[in-house]
Amino acid sequence: MAQALMTKDNIVLNACFSDKWEAIEACGNILLQQGYVKKEYIDDMIEREKVATVYVGNHVAIPHGVANSEKNILESGISFIQIPSGVDFDGEKAYAMFGIAGKDGAHIEILSDIAIVCMDTNNVEILRTTADKEHILKLFSQKIQ
Repeated sequence: MAQALMTKDNIVLNACFSDKWEAIEACGNILLQQGYVKKEYIDDMIEREKVATVYVGNHVAIPHGVANSEKNILESGISFIQIPSGVDFDGEKAYAMFGIAGKDGAHIEILSDIAIVCMDTNNVEILRTTADKEHILKLFSQKIQ
């Protein structure tokens, strides 16, 4: 049975990380713990940042895998981590991080849906400050199912 792309269990609020590598690993660990990916996918997410930054602007980062990492994805899913004090991405601060795993080419659509919501700076501020996981799910309910 396919699970939802994003659930309350995939959301971590009020996190703090010493660096982007720790934050990327945390995004991957949520996907692993919730059964979306194999452990090797976390290495793929770290490799992606080494090849090209996963910081996408507007205080948002979207860690995901590299080419050929689909073999480490069991099911499409999204993790979300709120980092109120931010984590440094080479001089830019990310306050919201979405770890994504897209099976069967779904990653492009997932990336697009997240980007549309996060283009609005008001939405990013909500993601950075809310204490309500339901509020986060509601922001994406029209896009991510």
